[in-house]
Amino acid sequence: MPDLAADMLQPEGGFPIRGMMMRYNLFAPRLYNWCKSLGFEAGKIMPSRAFCSDESQGYPIIMLAKHFGTFPFNHGRVGGIVATDRHGPHASHGQDLVIIQASHVGYDPQTRRFGTYRRLQTTDQECGSNCGKIHHVILWYQDEYQFCRENVLLHHLDGKPVIVIDNQLLREDRPEGLILRLNKLVELDANGLHRPVKMLSTAKVYTASAEFTAKVGKSLFTGKSAVPINDHLSADLFFFRRNISPVEEGSHHLEHNLIRFMHQIITNPNPTLIAAQINTQIEFDRTFRTIVKEHGYQGKRILFIAGLNIDISPQSGQLFPLTKFIPWAAYVQEQDGSHRTIEQEELLQTLTAQSTENPDQIDLEEAIQIMADATEVKIEL
Repeated sequence: MPDLAADMLQPEGGFPIRGMMMRYNLFAPRLYNWCKSLGFEAGKIMPSRAFCSDESQGYPIIMLAKHFGTFPFNHGRVGGIVATDRHGPHASHGQDLVIIQASHVGYDPQTRRFGTYRRLQTTDQECGSNCGKIHHVILWYQDEYQFCRENVLLHHLDGKPVIVIDNQLLREDRPEGLILRLNKLVELDANGLHRPVKMLSTAKVYTASAEFTAKVGKSLFTGKSAVPINDHLSADLFFFRRNISPVEEGSHHLEHNLIRFMHQIITNPNPTLIAAQINTQIEFDRTFRTIVKEHGYQGKRILFIAGLNIDISPQSGQLFPLTKFIPWAAYVQEQDGSHRTIEQEELLQTLTAQSTENPDQIDLEEAIQIMADATEVKIEL
């Protein structure tokens, strides 16, 4: 089947993914064997997954259950946020502990698009957003950005390049919205102020800055009519402001993680991909600090690994996505409390050095059949 297009995989936010991915049927046994090499005891390992609730994450969960011999504990909230208040319960469920955090993004090999996934259970097996939570979070910002693209215009006045800006975009006291970095777009007057050269009914006209004019080219300002700024509204020319609930790990936690980078996310050709990468980076940094402080984890072996799940839409005859894992970083803690952080390149080398053969893996069909054949246990009240 078609693989991910190599030319679409560019390093974003310091999270390279080119040459870093592995299929889950390889990742799961490698992860298990790495745990064994760290001294984790077979049959005493309690894995936990911090995945989104999307059904596309089911196949990775099945592979973890197969290789670790138990259904993984649930450490995740929608969007791939780690529920750190579940550390204590997780700690009591096993001798040796593993946490796998992964934000996810869909990929359709037919259209070569990220952020979409074929839903087999829908009426016509149509494609939908994936991750839907990330898509929903960034949608408001994309709408704000689109309005600005269409309502910042490039024109000329008395032979000079000018920028026509909608009055709504000039209200700096707005509690929410896209805020332009006017100092990068328009010339300052002698007093260092952004003073318009002309007032219109719903907009103001400013002399374009020499820096911006040189960046986009003078030819854009010479037409008979004003033209929208469109793609020339690059990430360095604006930022966002929005009132978001401050509750940690609440329904708006993902948005808190992403808002500082939203100007980069929505101007990227693959916004949901870079958003998932950024969320993974932030969640690893946040979560490993909570693991260090968790009393239930003291005196235990722990491996916390974070990465990105790419859900490749099922093709004809497939029930599950061909999910690939891209490692980002890992945290290893010994029983004596000593610990270390492993960065991406070393982490990839460590994983790929492990065998993909797992003699301890379970036969899921056999295990299910044993339960089906077991003598019924009557529950007495």
